[in-house]
Amino acid sequence: MKRITIHEVAKRAGVSLGTVSAVINEKNTVRPETRKAVLSAVKELNYRPWGGARDIGNRSQKLRMISLIVRELDNPFYTAIARGAMEFASAKGCLVIVVSSEGDPKAEERITESLLDRQIKGAIVAPVQEGKAEIEHLFRLRRFNFPFVLLEELKGIHANVVSIDNFKAIKEAMRYLIDNGHSRIVHFSGPNHASHAHERIDAFRRACGEGNLFFRNDMIVPTGAHFGDGYRMCLEYFCSRKRDQYPTAIVCYNDLVALGAISALGEMRIRVPDEVSVIGNDDIAFPSWSSMKLTTIRAPLSELGRKAAEILIRNIESHDPLPIEKVVLNAEFVVRDSTRPLSPLT
Repeated sequence: MKRITIHEVAKRAGVSLGTVSAVINEKNTVRPETRKAVLSAVKELNYRPWGGARDIGNRSQKLRMISLIVRELDNPFYTAIARGAMEFASAKGCLVIVVSSEGDPKAEERITESLLDRQIKGAIVAPVQEGKAEIEHLFRLRRFNFPFVLLEELKGIHANVVSIDNFKAIKEAMRYLIDNGHSRIVHFSGPNHASHAHERIDAFRRACGEGNLFFRNDMIVPTGAHFGDGYRMCLEYFCSRKRDQYPTAIVCYNDLVALGAISALGEMRIRVPDEVSVIGNDDIAFPSWSSMKLTTIRAPLSELGRKAAEILIRNIESHDPLPIEKVVLNAEFVVRDSTRPLSPLT
């Protein structure tokens, strides 16, 4: 298919090449009505300033590259997603470049700009969410038809999304605990910049209401996303309370936090699950290697990566704009050794 050029955008908008260039580079020398006309032409023609248009006839000569931008390079959660994305992309003749923002919105912005300069055809993004200003670079991608897929939905940005149903998963875990007699339950929550963390807090709160548990703000314990976060917060939380004030169960943001909490509980000689039940989230690979088989919420991470890559490559290969896709995958609650039923409350 014919690749749309800057000349065609200029012709459609009735302006010079320099004006189109100024709009693309977001210079403030263009009048608002002219900018609007150029952006309208860009959208109508599906013009991609950074080389995102098809090179169907050039596949044998040039390997297409896409990027996967994650929040934490050392998190097995993203390793599993990357594996699924790479498997699908490789079958389509694409190379996946994995980079990490390490939870820094400025780093995510710099990475995005850098990848665009290197003729990356599209991106899968686990976004850092700390307000609208921190995701302006994603709005810019949308304005200029650069294909990308988000791994979490962001309010205010109309984009392709592949995500996990966090509400259903957390509520199922909470229903298991409540039905088995647990009433003192806390949630070790994730980082503030992750929308998944906010979704899981909301699901925890709603599950309390549905299970006739009175929700208190101190049932949410801000923790983080790493093993060390779970370990440190668990020590701090339990050391600040008397034994008769201990919760009987902890629902953790992810498996890393859960394993950190289990390690801390062991140091304090608090038995899991005899005294405290612990639930993780994601079902990453290495918890199955530990002596404690972790009760967790199994997320289809490889499928998440594959689906995101499928949607992204379909958009890269399309000459015309495609409808936005929002895919929500189900998770499965898996009971193992780190939880136990209590006697039903009377």
